[in-house]
Amino acid sequence: MTEEILWVNDNLLFLMDILGTFAFACSGALAGIAKRFDPVGVVVLAFVTAIGGGTLRDILIGNFPVLWLKNDIAIVVISIAAIIAMLAGKWLQKIPYILFIFDAIGLGLFTIYGIELGLKSGLSIEICIALGTITACFGGVIRDVLLNTVPLIFYHEIYVMACVAGAVLYFILGALGVHLFWTRIFSMLLIILIRIVVVKYHLSLPKFYLKR
Repeated sequence: MTEEILWVNDNLLFLMDILGTFAFACSGALAGIAKRFDPVGVVVLAFVTAIGGGTLRDILIGNFPVLWLKNDIAIVVISIAAIIAMLAGKWLQKIPYILFIFDAIGLGLFTIYGIELGLKSGLSIEICIALGTITACFGGVIRDVLLNTVPLIFYHEIYVMACVAGAVLYFILGALGVHLFWTRIFSMLLIILIRIVVVKYHLSLPKFYLKR
Protein backbone atom coordinates (compact mmCIF):
# COMPACT_ATOMS: atom_id res chain seq x y z
CA MET A 1 0.00 0.00 0.00
CA THR A 2 2.85 2.40 0.89
CA GLU A 3 4.57 1.72 -2.45
CA GLU A 4 1.28 2.43 -4.26
CA ILE A 5 0.92 5.78 -2.46
CA LEU A 6 4.51 6.72 -3.31
CA TRP A 7 3.88 5.79 -6.96
CA VAL A 8 0.77 7.98 -7.11
CA ASN A 9 2.57 10.89 -5.42
CA ASP A 10 5.56 10.62 -7.79
CA ASN A 11 3.25 10.61 -10.79
CA LEU A 12 1.31 13.63 -9.50
CA LEU A 13 4.62 15.42 -8.97
CA PHE A 14 5.63 14.57 -12.54
CA LEU A 15 2.28 15.86 -13.82
CA MET A 16 2.77 19.11 -11.90
CA ASP A 17 6.17 19.51 -13.53
CA ILE A 18 4.74 18.97 -17.03
CA LEU A 19 1.78 21.32 -16.48
CA GLY A 20 4.02 24.00 -14.98
CA THR A 21 6.48 23.62 -17.84
CA PHE A 22 3.67 24.01 -20.39
CA ALA A 23 2.19 27.05 -18.61
CA PHE A 24 5.52 28.87 -18.33
CA ALA A 25 6.52 27.95 -21.89
CA CYS A 26 3.25 29.47 -23.13
CA SER A 27 3.92 32.54 -21.00
CA GLY A 28 7.38 32.99 -22.48
CA ALA A 29 6.26 32.31 -26.04
CA LEU A 30 3.35 34.76 -25.84
CA ALA A 31 5.65 37.40 -24.36
CA GLY A 32 8.01 36.91 -27.29
CA ILE A 33 5.15 37.17 -29.78
CA ALA A 34 3.94 40.37 -28.10
CA LYS A 35 7.45 41.81 -28.64
CA ARG A 36 7.37 40.67 -32.30
CA PHE A 37 10.22 38.15 -31.94
CA ASP A 38 10.88 35.81 -34.84
CA PRO A 39 10.08 32.07 -34.39
CA VAL A 40 13.58 31.28 -33.08
CA GLY A 41 13.29 34.06 -30.50
CA VAL A 42 9.84 32.84 -29.43
CA VAL A 43 11.09 29.28 -28.94
CA VAL A 44 14.17 30.43 -27.01
CA LEU A 45 12.02 32.60 -24.75
CA ALA A 46 9.63 29.68 -24.15
CA PHE A 47 12.57 27.45 -23.16
CA VAL A 48 14.27 29.86 -20.76
CA THR A 49 10.99 30.78 -19.08
CA ALA A 50 10.07 27.12 -18.55
CA ILE A 51 13.46 25.78 -17.43
CA GLY A 52 15.27 28.81 -15.97
CA GLY A 53 14.05 28.49 -12.39
CA GLY A 54 14.37 24.72 -12.31
CA THR A 55 17.91 24.87 -13.70
CA LEU A 56 19.01 27.31 -10.98
CA ARG A 57 17.32 25.15 -8.33
CA ASP A 58 19.09 22.00 -9.51
CA ILE A 59 22.46 23.78 -9.56
CA LEU A 60 21.92 24.97 -5.98
CA ILE A 61 21.07 21.52 -4.65
CA GLY A 62 23.71 19.75 -6.75
CA ASN A 63 21.22 17.79 -8.84
CA PHE A 64 23.29 17.01 -11.96
CA PRO A 65 22.63 16.76 -14.78
CA VAL A 66 19.75 19.21 -14.26
CA LEU A 67 16.33 17.61 -14.60
CA TRP A 68 15.37 18.92 -18.03
CA LEU A 69 18.51 17.37 -19.53
CA LYS A 70 17.28 13.97 -18.33
CA ASN A 71 13.67 14.51 -19.35
CA ASP A 72 12.95 14.49 -23.09
CA ILE A 73 9.24 15.02 -22.35
CA ALA A 74 9.96 18.51 -20.97
CA ILE A 75 11.65 19.52 -24.24
CA VAL A 76 8.72 18.14 -26.23
CA VAL A 77 6.19 19.95 -24.02
CA ILE A 78 8.03 23.27 -24.37
CA SER A 79 8.27 22.86 -28.14
CA ILE A 80 4.56 22.07 -28.41
CA ALA A 81 3.67 25.06 -26.22
CA ALA A 82 5.78 27.38 -28.40
CA ILE A 83 4.24 26.03 -31.61
CA ILE A 84 0.70 26.38 -30.24
CA ALA A 85 1.45 29.93 -29.12
CA MET A 86 2.80 30.86 -32.56
CA LEU A 87 -0.03 29.23 -34.50
CA ALA A 88 -2.84 30.41 -32.22
CA GLY A 89 -1.19 33.59 -30.93
CA LYS A 90 -3.65 35.93 -32.65
CA TRP A 91 -6.60 34.22 -30.95
CA LEU A 92 -4.90 33.67 -27.60
CA GLN A 93 -3.91 37.34 -27.33
CA LYS A 94 -7.59 38.28 -27.65
CA ILE A 95 -8.27 36.53 -24.33
CA PRO A 96 -7.99 39.14 -21.54
CA TYR A 97 -4.92 38.66 -19.32
CA ILE A 98 -3.89 35.45 -21.13
CA LEU A 99 -0.19 36.00 -20.41
CA PHE A 100 -0.96 36.66 -16.75
CA ILE A 101 -3.13 33.51 -16.55
CA PHE A 102 -0.38 31.21 -17.82
CA ASP A 103 2.18 32.95 -15.59
CA ALA A 104 0.02 32.59 -12.45
CA ILE A 105 -0.66 28.89 -13.11
CA GLY A 106 3.02 28.20 -13.69
CA LEU A 107 3.89 30.11 -10.53
CA GLY A 108 1.59 27.97 -8.41
CA LEU A 109 2.66 24.64 -9.92
CA PHE A 110 6.39 25.27 -9.84
CA THR A 111 6.40 26.62 -6.28
CA ILE A 112 4.99 23.34 -4.98
CA TYR A 113 7.18 21.29 -7.29
CA GLY A 114 10.33 23.04 -6.03
CA ILE A 115 9.26 22.56 -2.42
CA GLU A 116 8.79 18.84 -2.84
CA LEU A 117 12.11 18.36 -4.62
CA GLY A 118 13.71 20.13 -1.67
CA LEU A 119 11.94 17.83 0.76
CA LYS A 120 13.10 14.79 -1.22
CA SER A 121 16.66 16.10 -0.83
CA GLY A 122 16.20 16.26 2.94
CA LEU A 123 16.43 20.05 3.18
CA SER A 124 14.92 22.24 5.90
CA ILE A 125 11.53 23.92 5.61
CA GLU A 126 13.07 27.37 5.12
CA ILE A 127 15.32 26.17 2.31
CA CYS A 128 12.43 24.30 0.67
CA ILE A 129 10.38 27.51 0.65
CA ALA A 130 13.32 29.31 -0.96
CA LEU A 131 13.74 26.55 -3.55
CA GLY A 132 10.04 26.64 -4.40
CA THR A 133 10.21 30.39 -4.89
CA ILE A 134 13.36 30.16 -7.02
CA THR A 135 11.82 27.42 -9.17
CA ALA A 136 8.71 29.51 -9.76
CA CYS A 137 10.23 32.96 -10.23
CA PHE A 138 13.60 32.84 -11.93
CA GLY A 139 12.43 31.61 -15.32
CA GLY A 140 10.32 34.76 -15.43
CA VAL A 141 13.33 36.85 -14.37
CA ILE A 142 15.36 35.53 -17.31
CA ARG A 143 12.38 36.08 -19.64
CA ASP A 144 12.02 39.70 -18.54
CA VAL A 145 15.75 40.37 -18.85
CA LEU A 146 15.75 39.03 -22.42
CA LEU A 147 12.73 41.22 -23.13
CA ASN A 148 14.72 44.20 -21.81
CA THR A 149 12.20 44.89 -19.04
CA VAL A 150 12.65 45.10 -15.27
CA PRO A 151 11.72 41.68 -13.80
CA LEU A 152 8.35 41.65 -12.04
CA ILE A 153 9.84 40.32 -8.81
CA PHE A 154 11.78 43.56 -8.33
CA TYR A 155 8.98 46.08 -8.57
CA HIS A 156 5.32 46.96 -8.74
CA GLU A 157 3.54 43.65 -8.10
CA ILE A 158 3.51 41.17 -5.20
CA TYR A 159 5.12 38.21 -6.94
CA VAL A 160 7.65 36.50 -4.69
CA MET A 161 5.45 36.94 -1.62
CA ALA A 162 2.64 35.03 -3.36
CA CYS A 163 4.98 32.05 -3.70
CA VAL A 164 6.13 32.35 -0.09
CA ALA A 165 2.52 32.52 1.15
CA GLY A 166 1.59 29.40 -0.80
CA ALA A 167 4.70 27.62 0.45
CA VAL A 168 3.96 28.50 4.09
CA LEU A 169 0.38 27.25 3.67
CA TYR A 170 1.78 24.00 2.22
CA PHE A 171 3.71 23.29 5.42
CA ILE A 172 0.89 24.43 7.70
CA LEU A 173 -1.58 22.08 6.01
CA GLY A 174 1.00 19.29 6.12
CA ALA A 175 1.49 19.82 9.84
CA LEU A 176 -2.29 19.66 10.33
CA GLY A 177 -2.41 16.28 8.60
CA VAL A 178 -4.27 17.41 5.47
CA HIS A 179 -3.95 14.92 2.61
CA LEU A 180 -1.03 15.71 0.29
CA PHE A 181 -3.29 16.07 -2.75
CA TRP A 182 -5.40 18.77 -1.09
CA THR A 183 -2.32 20.39 0.44
CA ARG A 184 -0.94 20.84 -3.07
CA ILE A 185 -4.23 22.10 -4.49
CA PHE A 186 -4.96 24.64 -1.73
CA SER A 187 -1.38 25.95 -1.76
CA MET A 188 -1.38 26.42 -5.53
CA LEU A 189 -4.80 28.07 -5.46
CA LEU A 190 -3.62 30.51 -2.78
CA ILE A 191 -0.70 31.57 -4.97
CA ILE A 192 -2.94 32.03 -8.00
CA LEU A 193 -5.59 33.86 -5.93
CA ILE A 194 -3.02 36.27 -4.48
CA ARG A 195 -1.76 37.07 -7.97
CA ILE A 196 -5.32 37.69 -9.20
CA VAL A 197 -6.14 40.00 -6.28
CA VAL A 198 -2.82 41.85 -6.63
CA VAL A 199 -3.31 42.52 -10.34
CA LYS A 200 -7.01 43.33 -10.03
CA TYR A 201 -6.54 45.89 -7.24
CA HIS A 202 -3.05 47.09 -8.25
CA LEU A 203 -1.51 46.16 -4.91
CA SER A 204 2.20 46.37 -4.20
CA LEU A 205 4.66 46.17 -1.32
CA PRO A 206 5.73 49.42 0.38
CA LYS A 207 8.49 51.29 -1.45
CA PHE A 208 11.40 52.91 0.34
CA TYR A 209 13.15 54.81 -2.44
CA LEU A 210 13.81 58.52 -2.13
CA LYS A 211 11.41 60.85 -3.90
CA ARG A 212 12.92 63.28 -6.39
